[in-house]
Amino acid sequence: MTLPISGRTRVVGVWGSPVSHSLSPRMHNAALAVLGVDWVYVPYTVQPDHAEAAVQAVRALDLVGVNVTVPLKERIAPYLDHVDEAAVRIGSINTIKNDGGVLTGYSTDGEGFVRDLQDLGWPTERLNVYLLGAGGSARALAYALAERECHVVIANRTAARAEDLTELVNRYFPGSSTVAPWGGAAGAKIDLMVNTTSLGMTPQVDDAPELPSGNFTGVRYVYDIIYNPEETRFLRGAREAGCSTSNGLGMLVRQGAAALGIWLERPIGPEALAAMELAVASRT
Repeated sequence: MTLPISGRTRVVGVWGSPVSHSLSPRMHNAALAVLGVDWVYVPYTVQPDHAEAAVQAVRALDLVGVNVTVPLKERIAPYLDHVDEAAVRIGSINTIKNDGGVLTGYSTDGEGFVRDLQDLGWPTERLNVYLLGAGGSARALAYALAERECHVVIANRTAARAEDLTELVNRYFPGSSTVAPWGGAAGAKIDLMVNTTSLGMTPQVDDAPELPSGNFTGVRYVYDIIYNPEETRFLRGAREAGCSTSNGLGMLVRQGAAALGIWLERPIGPEALAAMELAVASRT
């Protein structure tokens, strides 16, 4: 249940393309109602060539802030006043905060991912990780994993992007990342395999091309950041191979909770987090 709209209600939201599938409005509005904050969270379809105009609109409309998703995470930074140091290193932004017209960019994806692994009871340190994809989410996850002394093997359909991401990670954590060819196996014992690509996103859960995971032999944990109600083919194959599996619903909630904390300038607390989890769990 959301609070009634008033003349004092302020707006937060999410940008992306596509964005109609997003569960962020549902979960953020649930948290805002629990917190009693007179804000409303709405989705905006924003194309990449409108990124600069969208940033200017945050100031013009005095929005509290916005979340940023595909395909804008790597395109927003040049139009902001400040970027958090971690987001500068990652080269990806998923949260913008408006402080009196001064806009600052952050990345909460890595934090949300690690917190979800911890809540699942999965290990997060000194792992061999096979990471599929090299976009904005992959950048945040690779950096967060390397911070925890993991070795991250990166495979991407465009090899140059995998090489760029490997170079970025190794710049801050030397020797912590290597490249694997798309379509090939990682070539080493893998503790955790993560899909950060859009393959398998609704409505093409089964129609999407198969991910080049090779096989899941020896892999204990498999995570897909896609949060379809239906199990993706990638996760189904991992589950049938005996792996522990999870989709990205928990990461979605936890990165959203971190973003909400940035806007509010305080942690949101367990009741609001529980409201977010309940909102996405009942999405069907």
